[in-house]
Amino acid sequence: MVKMRKILGLLIAASLFTACNDNDDVITTSDLTLNLSGLEALGNDYVYEGWVIVNGNPVSTGRFSSVSFPQTFQVDTDDLNNAAAFVLTIEPSVDPDPAPAATKILRGAFSGNSAAVSTEIVGDFTNAAGSFFLRTPTDETGTNNGNDHYGVWFGVPGMPPTPDFTLPTLPDGWAYEGWVIGDAGPISTGTFTAFNTMDSGNPLSGTQNNAGPPIPGEDFFNNAPTGETFPLDVRGRMVVISVEPVPDNSAAPFTLKPLVGTAGQATAPSTHQFAANLGSLPTGTVSR
Repeated sequence: MVKMRKILGLLIAASLFTACNDNDDVITTSDLTLNLSGLEALGNDYVYEGWVIVNGNPVSTGRFSSVSFPQTFQVDTDDLNNAAAFVLTIEPSVDPDPAPAATKILRGAFSGNSAAVSTEIVGDFTNAAGSFFLRTPTDETGTNNGNDHYGVWFGVPGMPPTPDFTLPTLPDGWAYEGWVIGDAGPISTGTFTAFNTMDSGNPLSGTQNNAGPPIPGEDFFNNAPTGETFPLDVRGRMVVISVEPVPDNSAAPFTLKPLVGTAGQATAPSTHQFAANLGSLPTGTVSR
């Protein structure tokens, strides 16, 4: 009988030990609520993913494609309590890399149980400004022959033209893109990350000097998009500078449009001014 009691006691002790170990492995979660505005749907190829920064390391809080808020996610309680900041990235829908992508769009530090998030991780656009002018340096003659209203270039005219942007240098994962709003929608003038060099290409420009001047811009002579008639008169049209994710699966401007202007009637040497469009920048709060 004594021996049986010893065995039973050992079994009970082992059971308690196992139960304690099982309890140690239980992960508790808490709510993380995102209340964001200004984000746009990313299509089928990309999603948004949230991250909390814990001891300097990113911990995923979940992926989402809907831009209707608020949205709530379950996050490890210890990670959430120890998080110093929240970051939102744009990720491929099929993503073999567990680390955050370079396209970080929102960030904010926790103060108590909430974090105010903004696009300052992309750049500080508070003082965004710039100018553009109408000229056609890539037309057939390469001279001023009265058709300068068919082209737009970003900067100040001269020999050569010079840049005139007050914009931040973008981090990896982002590029600027110029646009003119045509009759059928936005027409890209090309992407760029530097202001004193050509942009990604001039597929719509003329044939005489297709390389164009050493600033971003475009002439509108060839390869008119569907619904547009070229040459395109830029006068009176809206001109936009957007910030685009890299890579970019959309032919339309992204939600970040820090500069917007309207082309006047005068061609170079006159310039036209951009105005800051800070209302286009996403923002919001994250609560734990």
